[in-house]
Amino acid sequence: MSYSSDYSDAVADPEGFWRSVSKAVDWLTPPETVRQERDDGLADWFPDGWVNTSHLALDRHVDAGRGEQVALIYDSPVTGVIEHYTYRGLLDEVAQFAGLLSALGVQQGDRVIIYLPMVPEAAIAMLACARIGAIHSVVFGGFAAKELASRIDDATPNVLLTASCGIEFDQVIPYLPLVDAACDAAAHKVRHRVILQRDRLQADLRDGDLDWASAVSRTEPVGYVPLPSGHPLYILYTSGTTGKPKGVVRDHGGHAAALIQSMQRTYGAVAGDVFWAASDVGWVVGHSYIVYAPLLFGCTTVLFEGKPVRTPDAGTFWRVIETHGVNIFFTAPTAFRAIRKEDPEGLLLSKYDLSTLKRVFVAGERTDPATYHWLSQRLEKPVIDHWWQTETGWPVTGVPQGNAESLPIKVGSAGVVLPGFEVLVVDEALKPCPPFETGAVVLRLPLPPGCLPTVWRDHQRLVSAYLEDYPGFYHTGDGGYFDDEGYLFIMGRTDDVINVAGHRLSTGEMEEIVSGHNSVAECAVVGILDPDKGQVPLGLLVLKDGDGRSASEITRELVLMVRQDIGAFANFKLVIVVGRLPKTRSGKILRKTIRQIADGLSPEVPPTIDDPAILEEVKDALCNAGIGEVSRQSDG
Repeated sequence: MSYSSDYSDAVADPEGFWRSVSKAVDWLTPPETVRQERDDGLADWFPDGWVNTSHLALDRHVDAGRGEQVALIYDSPVTGVIEHYTYRGLLDEVAQFAGLLSALGVQQGDRVIIYLPMVPEAAIAMLACARIGAIHSVVFGGFAAKELASRIDDATPNVLLTASCGIEFDQVIPYLPLVDAACDAAAHKVRHRVILQRDRLQADLRDGDLDWASAVSRTEPVGYVPLPSGHPLYILYTSGTTGKPKGVVRDHGGHAAALIQSMQRTYGAVAGDVFWAASDVGWVVGHSYIVYAPLLFGCTTVLFEGKPVRTPDAGTFWRVIETHGVNIFFTAPTAFRAIRKEDPEGLLLSKYDLSTLKRVFVAGERTDPATYHWLSQRLEKPVIDHWWQTETGWPVTGVPQGNAESLPIKVGSAGVVLPGFEVLVVDEALKPCPPFETGAVVLRLPLPPGCLPTVWRDHQRLVSAYLEDYPGFYHTGDGGYFDDEGYLFIMGRTDDVINVAGHRLSTGEMEEIVSGHNSVAECAVVGILDPDKGQVPLGLLVLKDGDGRSASEITRELVLMVRQDIGAFANFKLVIVVGRLPKTRSGKILRKTIRQIADGLSPEVPPTIDDPAILEEVKDALCNAGIGEVSRQSDG
């Protein structure tokens, strides 16, 4: 098997390719039909097959004699707890919790909202929903009440599962006040709430609330329900341009087929590997590569409740890898930038034995070369960038590790197009761009299995958001270019390409240069309005701890670096040092929000913001520099 033959087969005969892939799925009723095309350009995959994701993830491994293999490791540095669940033990927990859901009247097709921290019960609840054909919607624990209420009203769940609190390294976050406010505000009324009481905080329950442990203890386990391949497995909300979240739907059959092959082809995993995705179950990475893919493939998955730094220090990732013998590690580049900021020389890494680690994957945002080189030089392991979205559910591009041929890693690139996808970079007229020319990144329809078949309760929104701008293609909203060897370089969202006096420039390219400076721990470059040039770049910098150099000195050097690498026409002159960059909880920098503030507009602050106080700090820094909303109002 080789990447070249896999990719060629998938393009030339997609039905034959996916029929072969689907044989790795333990179908309850194997499908006769592979692909059924739809009027909207998408397709339904394996429409006459029957399957159950909980059975695929648990029962079949136990039936095959692997019940005593560790399926899930819970590592919580914030509580000091480490727990191991075998496949048999996890199956017992899931079957019993599915029994509780059934006893509460949850039936096939009903929705269940899961609002939990990173605890084993979150994965157990997801798999229990799948077991009985309920549709789960995980909402990131700690989301504001208004955002939780909007998801309750859209998903209309019968049951809400939550905990007494979430735990950070320096604080306990009570959940019940948020949940109570959301339930009171929502027009849809949840019939049952099940509360996981944690040792750090015992919450006062409302009348009718069920205590998780006592309720489960009174129920009997239930078996899995055979489901049509296209039956919804989950709804995962992602931010929309209108402000109303889009409920991305995932199915059982196509999702399982796509994830199983990705574990082997993309990540190079083998059954029994310890696979750790350091994310959260509230995000798509947590769905695909903490809970589902590793268990579907027969790996051991690590569920980590902590942060890359301050739990207790910047060596916590290395400690987890050593303690649990992690073979494949996957996280966001922002995590490594945080580690690099606190431990610039990587001294903590030398304390741990990472001999079990085979490779590291990064995704979620573009990996700047400075971070790549820092990490790969210290780990001396392959560091592989790859690119995908909530909507696709699994990687679109990468450097596949499960093939006989070995493809090179190119710094700054998200890799080659993976089998099953066809990716183009096009201009506004839908004309393919030549190599190295930036354009819109689009995916040819129909999308492969595992991608979103619809948006919950609003299919037209999928069509208008993704399919109308480029007929025959799915519009990713990202911009980038291919090099002459077919490697894709994602340069950020298409609205991050700025026009400086007629020159179209990528802020991602400028960020590469700025992040390469020895004093810079992290940066963001955005285009802001300029009366003379249309737009000019603005750089926000976070400096490395203990650097000691003056901001003016660093700014002069950065201006010269951008001049040398791009040209004077880039007009890179505005640089502001800040303590922290505003981000979402998944680690993405809020570039659009920064740009709106700098342009004197009312910023659209996404509900996924990690810490609103950081945004206020950035506002003040911009104001003090004579840039942005506050200064312009005072000038007026």
